[in-house]
Formats: sequence, structure tokens, C-alpha cells
Amino acid sequence: QVQLVESGGGLVQAGGSLRLSCAASGRTFSMYAMGWFRQAPGKEREFVADITWSGVSTYYAGSVKGRFTISRDNAKNTVYLQMNSLKPEDTAVYYCAARISGRTTAGIVSENEYGSWGQGTQVTVSS
Repeated sequence: QVQLVESGGGLVQAGGSLRLSCAASGRTFSMYAMGWFRQAPGKEREFVADITWSGVSTYYAGSVKGRFTISRDNAKNTVYLQMNSLKPEDTAVYYCAARISGRTTAGIVSENEYGSWGQGTQVTVSS
């Protein structure tokens, strides 16, 4: 498995931007497809976006499509989530996750498919 550490969360006003990073340990990062999930208070964790091992294909939840961008740098063992036009409803703990299964396919939204998880980073958007 790969170990994951998220960073970049914080407090931002509505309409602002943040970029989350997820650093992975190990030399096998490029073997994994990566995803971002989030969990708001009192709600279940939900899929945000994912990216294939090569970075060629991405997929987004409808609620963030057009505002968020997932990308990766395999040389730096890091996946990013650029979040623009943030809304108060984007407030949540954001988690990155890695999966070996279907690593050439984007749009795998079930968290059960992801075997490694980070500890999460808090994003708070004020109105």
C-alpha cells in the first residue's frame, strides 16, 4: 500500500480558491489511480474527483465539475485538487485515496474501491 498525506486546506471566503496536495510515499505511486473525496459534518463521505495513473483521464462529481481540477505529478508522487469558485457547501474534510483496481479508468466513485487513504484536510468556506 501507499501512504498518503494531504495538505493545503484552510479557511477561505466564498468565491475564493484553494489547492490541495496529497503526497504519497513509495516508488509505486504511478501504479495507482487517485481520487479525492470529502465529508461534510453530519453527512456521508462523497466522491469528488479521480484521475487515472497516467493523468490522461479524469472524472468529476457534478457538484464540482467546472470549478475543481484534479491533476498529478508522478515525478513528485503528488496529486492535486485545484478548487476555484468555492461555495459554503464545499466545506468539508477532504481526503485523497489510492486504488490499484481499474487504474486506467476514471469515474470509479465507490470508496470501497480505494485501498489507501490519507488523514484528511479541513476546508472551510465562509459566506
